[in-house]
Amino acid sequence: MPDNKAEMFRMIPAVDRLLDSTDLKEISSHYPRNLILRAINEVLDEVRKGIENGNNIDQSSVGIETISGIVKQRLDLLARSSLRQVINATGVVIHTNLGRSILAERVLDMFRPLSGGYSNLEYDLKQGKRGSRYTHVEGILKELTLAEAAMVVNNNAAAVLISLETLAKGREVIISRGELVEIGGSFRVPDVMKKRSKDGGGRDHQQDSS
Repeated sequence: MPDNKAEMFRMIPAVDRLLDSTDLKEISSHYPRNLILRAINEVLDEVRKGIENGNNIDQSSVGIETISGIVKQRLDLLARSSLRQVINATGVVIHTNLGRSILAERVLDMFRPLSGGYSNLEYDLKQGKRGSRYTHVEGILKELTLAEAAMVVNNNAAAVLISLETLAKGREVIISRGELVEIGGSFRVPDVMKKRSKDGGGRDHQQDSS
């Protein structure tokens, strides 16, 4: 077996031979060279480990056609976008882990031209100078909620922190234990409230929901 392994190792095609193979030459224009080299190195490492573990013991497993074919498959995987469409079968319509709310088709049609070009995201066209990105939604939110002002933040953790810092700064805050959950990724409500207590003072009390 040791002699067989040594022979198998010697039969593994070199990187330059794989680059010159028919299969990889045909697709070389579709992928960056560094990605092709990454795929080749990953596959060759796996082949070597397979030989070492006694899995690849026949000559066909180290043939240039076999390995180049595996490299092509690996390139497809490496080049594939990490974001993919999935089917939401959870029963939860607005699912945090699956993209939250689905945008309506008319909304997508509206934003396709904007996402592919420049826009007045933070530019006041009337004043001819820098503006605020909040102006695009502030008026709508004020009209819907009858609030005096409005702001959009990135996640619930930020919303809780801003609410505590502005509306409850220096005041007592009571929260149900059932609401002490994780929000906005790794942020937890108790941690957010403690952060606010350290920076701005105030007391935070937990109360059983029962």
